[in-house]
Amino acid sequence: MRILVIEDHKDILANITEYFTLKGCEVVGALDGLAGLHLAVTGNFDAIILDLMLPGMDGNLVCKNLRENTRQQVPILMLTARDELSDRLAGFKVGADDYIVKPFALSELFARVEAVARRSTGLSNRMLQVHDLTYDLDSLEVCRGGKLLKLNPTNLVFLELLMRKSPLVVKRKELEEAIWGTNTPDTDSLRSNIYLLRKAIDKSFDIPLLHTHHGVGYKLHSPY
Repeated sequence: MRILVIEDHKDILANITEYFTLKGCEVVGALDGLAGLHLAVTGNFDAIILDLMLPGMDGNLVCKNLRENTRQQVPILMLTARDELSDRLAGFKVGADDYIVKPFALSELFARVEAVARRSTGLSNRMLQVHDLTYDLDSLEVCRGGKLLKLNPTNLVFLELLMRKSPLVVKRKELEEAIWGTNTPDTDSLRSNIYLLRKAIDKSFDIPLLHTHHGVGYKLHSPY
């Protein structure tokens, strides 16, 4: 899972990051509401852990902006020291999926995040889309502009990873490990597969979606 944690208390943020990383998650942190909102809008996360009391913009307003203005449906778990019913109801009203009160056990927080992310996956993450490119994870059908595309199994794995993280850059090492684990082959293997993927999804279309960041990795991104 890729998790965004918006928490202004540095020690709490560090503890959550360490625990979730040990559980195999990729964790991105923000120390204020405005920075967290920007990351939530521009990134691609499986769940967001959102503190209520934040500098710049409080958690309720961050959540409301995500739900109403950007139509983001990523699961949001509110994290706060407030235990009043009115506070919890206010969080749910603006779109929070769950609510946990400080102090909390990291194991319970992780279990709750897994639960909201699992519920969301069944609802929204079975169809990935970037611009006019879609990937149905159930049928394994990839289409662009209504045209069915043919991809080999390796490129299907690459495509899912790139689409889930769009518009962020996916590093070469992450792409290699998704297929070959720690036994990464020579660089030509990755380059050859990326060439085939680009040929399949971009060659017959006016707008290129697959972009190379030389020496770093690749990303799927639409200019519109």
